[in-house]
Amino acid sequence: QVQLVESGGGLVQAGGSLRLSCAASGRTFSNYPMGWFRQAPGKEREFVAAIRRSGGSTYYADSVKGRFTISRENAKNTVYLQMNSLKPEDTAVYYCAARDTSGNLYSSREYGYWGQGTQVTVSS
Repeated sequence: QVQLVESGGGLVQAGGSLRLSCAASGRTFSNYPMGWFRQAPGKEREFVAAIRRSGGSTYYADSVKGRFTISRENAKNTVYLQMNSLKPEDTAVYYCAARDTSGNLYSSREYGYWGQGTQVTVSS
């Protein structure tokens, strides 16, 4: 079992930046591939970014590629999402998630552990 707590959300103007953090506790953090997902009002939860156990491979949704960067510090049990050049359409609740297995990191169904979410609002 692993517990996840996100932080770093807030209100920012278009073009600005935010860095989200997700602190993990419980079992060995480095055992888990990690992902970030988001859900806007009235929309389904969607994949944003993911990172393998070692941090050697990262994956991004096309909508955030080149603007967002996922990283992790296994020694600190933390995964980050650096968000630059934010757009109003990035407004959503952002969730950190962990999974027990590798494979397709894009699918939310294989993530068994979720944080409570943090709100990101981008004003135009």
